Amino acid sequence: MPSQRLPLLFAPFRLRDAEIRNRILSTGHQTFLAEAGAPGQDMIAYHEARARGGAGLIIVESARFHASSFTDSPELIVTDDSAIPGYRALARAVHAQGAMIFGQLSHSGRVSKRVRGGLRDIAYAPSAVPDNRFHTMPREMPTEMVEELVAACGTAAGRLVEAGLDGVELVASHALLFAQFLNPRTNLRTDRYGGSPANRLRFLQECLGAARAAIGGAVLGMRISAEELEPDGLVPAEVIEACRTLAGLGALDYVNVTVGSMAGQGGSIHVVPPMGIPPAYVAPQAGALRAATGLPVFVAGRINQPQIAEQVLAAGQADMVGMTRAMISDPEMPNKAREGRFDDIRACIACNQACIGHFHAGYGISCIQNPVTGREARLPATPAAARSVLVAGGGPAGMKAAVTAAQRGARVVLCEAGPRLGGQALLAQLLPERAEFGGLITNLERELALSGVEIRLNTPVDRPLVEALRPDAVIVATGATPYEPAIEGREDGHVVGAWEVLRGTANTGAGVLVADWRADWVGMGVAEKLVLEGHRVTLAVNAAHAGFNLQLYLRSQWAGRLHRLGVEVIPDARLFGVDGTTAYLAHIVSGEPILREGVDTVVLATGHAAEAGLEQALEGLGVPVLLAGDCLSPRSAEEAVYEGMLAGRRI
Repeated sequence: MPSQRLPLLFAPFRLRDAEIRNRILSTGHQTFLAEAGAPGQDMIAYHEARARGGAGLIIVESARFHASSFTDSPELIVTDDSAIPGYRALARAVHAQGAMIFGQLSHSGRVSKRVRGGLRDIAYAPSAVPDNRFHTMPREMPTEMVEELVAACGTAAGRLVEAGLDGVELVASHALLFAQFLNPRTNLRTDRYGGSPANRLRFLQECLGAARAAIGGAVLGMRISAEELEPDGLVPAEVIEACRTLAGLGALDYVNVTVGSMAGQGGSIHVVPPMGIPPAYVAPQAGALRAATGLPVFVAGRINQPQIAEQVLAAGQADMVGMTRAMISDPEMPNKAREGRFDDIRACIACNQACIGHFHAGYGISCIQNPVTGREARLPATPAAARSVLVAGGGPAGMKAAVTAAQRGARVVLCEAGPRLGGQALLAQLLPERAEFGGLITNLERELALSGVEIRLNTPVDRPLVEALRPDAVIVATGATPYEPAIEGREDGHVVGAWEVLRGTANTGAGVLVADWRADWVGMGVAEKLVLEGHRVTLAVNAAHAGFNLQLYLRSQWAGRLHRLGVEVIPDARLFGVDGTTAYLAHIVSGEPILREGVDTVVLATGHAAEAGLEQALEGLGVPVLLAGDCLSPRSAEEAVYEGMLAGRRI
């Protein structure tokens, strides 16, 4: 029954014979949880959790349907019947929770390094046109191979439906192979698959026809970018015309709309858009395509709240709404929204660290706010916790530890030395376009309130306090403080820390050099903040480039902003001295000096040192002590929250 608060979002939706219980969609996204090319227990548990949480439709990540797209990555493969049992188990698990499930078929074409056995294999594409992200020069597919792919697409689609899936989606988005055939700038063929718009559409049209013949009355759809946002990418008029033609042929049951391209750094930002990009920004283009084709339309793109999804539906811009990262962060989001428990939703903050960030690093999917994500099948149930627990430190690690212990039945006291909970996340949210990172704090505070944790602010923990409270266990999550390296001539220059800049306590001069050892959000964010405040800024990075330790899409987005703002970036540079208004750096490989004059202030973004004082003070007390987060070793919020969860589970 539709929710009275969100009547459109929770209205059922019918495609052919599939009735989807609501309009909430988990779009196809790579989890790197495949086992031997098929869904295994980790992937099944992952999608089952989203189905149990109330999702209407789950689209499983793209599967490779032809050997010409195989890589060494843990991806799904449907080139033979060995894939069917895994898909069948996945479909049964999702159906048992009341959701529908579709499969995806994709081929990367030129947009791939295509590494196999440590070597770069041949990448096949419509034509020998290189991409601008992986720097791949592909080989043009012979006509016989194109025909072979058509047949393989149909056979693979048939396997998905034989396994019990309700539908199949072909991936023509993000400048992948189907889109490359559509595009006159990447399809330069002279056979029947190139030249005119009708010929460029032929490959996709034939693949859809082969899939339809194989799946019968199951749902058949297509994902496509409304525009690819690259110099050689598809533009809106081309996309609309292709979709309109396919709609007229009756080839599609729906179109799943996104934007962006994997063929270049600019377009790839939109594959998984980071914070700073407006919510639901793709919806107007989806609405235009819906009006032009008359087809049902799905849309995704930073839709992280159910109220926003309801607005998209009310505006007639889509029939279903992709809320993928929203359910990576909180699988129970649909159930909570249906029940009106909006404040209980753990909202996605679009940090991209553990979802797409893990994918780019070659690891299974997770979430910095919800470490259970991707680990559903590997986190065993735990017995009841110790009777009373004291948590020292109210940053993300301490907050998550307190929540986890309390949820297991412990009486928890959380002590924070400062006036607010949040730790370094309080600083991160002060950067331009990073206010949303503060949602990490908001979400944890809500979880603390629901868990009944007693919070004591302005209360440093020391040995006498532990002796007075006599807890059964102590979790130390005291974080870290800024690390300041030795700098020659420091007394002759003006040197401040990044924390001081963020807190507004630094008297910063007109010309600023940011010494960025971390090569992550701190240096880039402080540089942007200062240039927006009117300073002349140089960012000296002790790494190959700015943002070296950031997720790719976030790094690209930030690098573009800094370039636009005129920030000078010096890569491979280590600060070793200052003298009045001169900063002395050295190239980290050659050792050659790099001088920058006119530097009124040097800002240190040189990392952190673990705060280990409490750990040492509690030695010999006879109370179990567990550590979590930066007090173990300074890293990121992801490790802090994960280790906080583990500490709360282990007591």
